[in-house]
Amino acid sequence: MPAARKTPVAAAIAAATATTAKPAHAAPATARRPSQARKTPTAPLKSAKSAKSPAAKAAPKATKPAKAPKKPPKLKALLVRDGFTMPEADFALIATLKARALAAQRDAKKSELLRAGLHALAALDSASLVAALGALEPVKIGRPKRGQ
Repeated sequence: MPAARKTPVAAAIAAATATTAKPAHAAPATARRPSQARKTPTAPLKSAKSAKSPAAKAAPKATKPAKAPKKPPKLKALLVRDGFTMPEADFALIATLKARALAAQRDAKKSELLRAGLHALAALDSASLVAALGALEPVKIGRPKRGQ
C-alpha cells in the first residue's frame, strides 16, 4: 500500500513494526482488513504457467447482455454575453411586456423577451422584416456618454 493512502493509525503501526523486531505470533504485513477477511474466493486460483500463456489471454470473456442504446447526451447551447444600447422607450416596452407576461402567470426575463422577439422576427418574410426594421428609431453606435 502506498504511503499516501495509509491512515494515520496504519502509518503508526507500520512505523512501529519497522523499527522493532516482529514476534512470531504477529500478523503479517499484508493482513486483510476485517471486511476483506470474511470474503472467500469463489474462482479457482490460476497457476503461474497458465496465466502467462497466450492461449489464456485470448480466451473469450463472458459477454454481458446487450443494453438498449443510450440517448446521445444533450448538448448545451453555447452562451454569448453581449451589450447593446437602446432607447428608454424600448426599455419601457420591455417593462410593459414583462407585466403582461406576469398577468398571464408567466414570469419573463428581459433576455427571454428579446429572444422571443428574435424568433418572431425570424418567422416573418423579408418584406415584413424590412418594414419592422424601418419602424425603429435610429440609435447612435457605441456607449452613450454619462447622463444622456
